[in-house]
Amino acid sequence: MIEPKLLAAILDSLKDPIVFVGTDHVIQYVNNAAIARFKEGASLVGRSIMDCHNEDSQRRIVEIFAAMHQGEDERLITDNEKRRTFMRAVRDDEGRVVGYYERYEPPTS
Repeated sequence: MIEPKLLAAILDSLKDPIVFVGTDHVIQYVNNAAIARFKEGASLVGRSIMDCHNEDSQRRIVEIFAAMHQGEDERLITDNEKRRTFMRAVRDDEGRVVGYYERYEPPTS
């Protein structure tokens, strides 16, 4: 099993933001790239992801989260000239959803 400090160091080395959210929709972890990207930075930890999104986005998060409980692992949520954003399930050893995160990619040409 990887130690939490080593895992955090790995995630903090990524250039793309990672915001991990638990099953209660509360932000549990933000990496250094997310701290730099979002003006709220590290203070996002402990807040509901719903407070960071409008009503339409909140509905999409709830819908995708429900689909994750039915087996979906990832869904594209934004595709524009700036970036592609995916909502990705995190599962335990038994396949249960323990949370999710947003994953970013550069736009496709």
